[in-house]
This record gives sequence, C-alpha cells and structure tokens, in this order.
Amino acid sequence: MSIRPLDELSALSASEGREFSSEGSGGPVEIIRTDGLTKTFAGKAGPVVTAVDHLGLAVGEGEIFGLLGPNGAGKTTTVGMLTTRVVPTSGRALVGGVDVVADPSRAKQVIGVVPQSNTLDRELTVWQNLYFHGRYFGMGAEQAGEVADRLLEQFRLGDRAKADVASLSGGMAQRLMVARAIMHRPRILFLDEPTAGLDPQSRIALWEILGELHSAGQTILLTTHYMEEADRLCDRVAIMDHGRILALDTPAGLKRSLGADTIVRVGCEGDLRRLAAALATMEGARSAHVTDGGVLLYLSGPVARTLPRIFSVADANGFAVADLSVTEPTLEAVFITLTGKELRD
Repeated sequence: MSIRPLDELSALSASEGREFSSEGSGGPVEIIRTDGLTKTFAGKAGPVVTAVDHLGLAVGEGEIFGLLGPNGAGKTTTVGMLTTRVVPTSGRALVGGVDVVADPSRAKQVIGVVPQSNTLDRELTVWQNLYFHGRYFGMGAEQAGEVADRLLEQFRLGDRAKADVASLSGGMAQRLMVARAIMHRPRILFLDEPTAGLDPQSRIALWEILGELHSAGQTILLTTHYMEEADRLCDRVAIMDHGRILALDTPAGLKRSLGADTIVRVGCEGDLRRLAAALATMEGARSAHVTDGGVLLYLSGPVARTLPRIFSVADANGFAVADLSVTEPTLEAVFITLTGKELRD
C-alpha cells in the first residue's frame, strides 16, 4: 500500500506535488490555508476532547475540495473555524488571505456558508431571503433585486419566488440556502454536509448546481460522509478521522493508492485476522484487511478464477464463507484500509 499519513507530507504538496502561489504570480492561487489548526473542547466532568488536531491544509482557488469522514471526524469543527463560528484553540487559518481570528469581520466578506441546519428566515418569502441577504452585504436595492431574480432562475426556484420558505421541500430549501450563500459573490463557498437527508433526486439536482458553480470558477469546500458525493464532485479529497487527516489526494489518486483492481469482501465469522493472513498469501492478492463481519481482500489481475480459490482457502483454514461481494476500489475502501472501520459510522 502506498497511502501515507499527511504528517509525512508537506501540506502544500500533499497531492501530486501541487504547490500554490500568491495572487499575480501566474500559478494556482492558494485561497485557504491552515497551519497547526487545533480545537479542543473541555467537558464539565470529562476529559478534554480534541476535535481537530494540528490540521494543515492548502486549497487552491477554483477547487472543489472535500473533507470526507464519518460523523465525529472533525469536519464540521474545521468548517466552523474557517468560517469564524468556532474560535481555534491554537494554530492559524487564512481564507482569501484574511486571518479568520485576527479579522473575522473581513473574513466573512469573502466567504459564503451553508450549514447543516436550515437557517432560512421563515418570516420572509423565498425571494426576500435572497434580497435582504444582498442588502445586508451592502448591495443597493436594484442590484439586490436583480441578483435575487437571476439566482432564483439559476437554482430552479423562479416559480417559488413569492412562496413561504416553509412550503419548500428539503431539496428546494437546500438550493435556496446555496443561492443565498453566493448572493454576495464570495470567493469561497463552504458547504457542511450539503446533501444529508436529501432524497436521491434532490441530491443529484444539487450536485448539478454545484458543478455549474465550479465550472464558473467558484471555490468550494464541502464536508461529506458520502463517498459517491466526494468522488463525483471533488478535485481533491482529504480523508479525516479523529481530527486528523489520514490521506489527501485526488479521488482517483486515493483509489489508485490501494494498488488493487478489485476488492472482494468475504463475509465470515471467527478469527478474522487469521483468515485475512491466509487470504493475503493467495496469488494476485495485494493485501487483506479485517472489517466488520468479514475481510476485505485486495486483488490485482483477473478475478474470475480467484473466487473459487477464496472458498478453498477459507475452507482449508476452517472458515465457512457466509457471503461474498466484488467491487471496484472506492474511497470507502481507502478509509477502511486506513482505519479498519466502515466510513459511515
């Protein structure tokens, strides 16, 4: 396996030797940077909890950058610090060149935020939610009205302009929150679990809109625990757990790092470490990892002739295979390889 923890890498070259430059120097522009960013929470009776642990990131302008990990990995806390809502315990964070702790007011001018919860104003119509957001950020009345009209059409909400926000479906409300977040043309759009709880159709509709924003040059940082979402949308993905980044690369690069063409999940009971050790010696096996209720076997080369051998090896070692499934390498498989647990904990 070639996956390496981020602390063995430079934060500025964590993916394919990528380096970012200052504005006007000709290369990709660094628009988000964190150095040693840390957040701890002290419980009233319990021990201190480290939610984010010395995070080092560099995100380029125009990227869709994803933070992928299970609930409790530190993704939301990271976004909270980058958007001035959570004060770091230590370390430094810059958004659009602005220090979020030293100058939070100016930082808010360059960011747009879509939190996990619905924060739309229920006393206002759909159109008014956009209009007054624009006015709050200094737009004149005419400009705010024109931009609100345009965004409602762009986000497929033109026919809902005069509707109460309480009448919107979950997908419509989420699209409206994204439209509101970019109303003042922020340099960076932060999305925290943007499709959590949405039905598949609404999720795909939001993906299409985010793709359009990305094509227009919008920088987006999103958190998610949906591997398909990160794989489809993101230029680069950082896999997080326990407040630390375990790996960072393009989705394709992360999957290539497994060094396998196929992953076979062998469902079984018993001493799974012993089964994994036996399966790892098979011809074509790259590695084997214990997971909940079975073993993940990473294979290179044709898989058809390998499947009967899996049953033979298991039987020879006293294991009865309960089920067996075959998949291509996925981001979830990368996470399991790094942590030994399922991504959707």
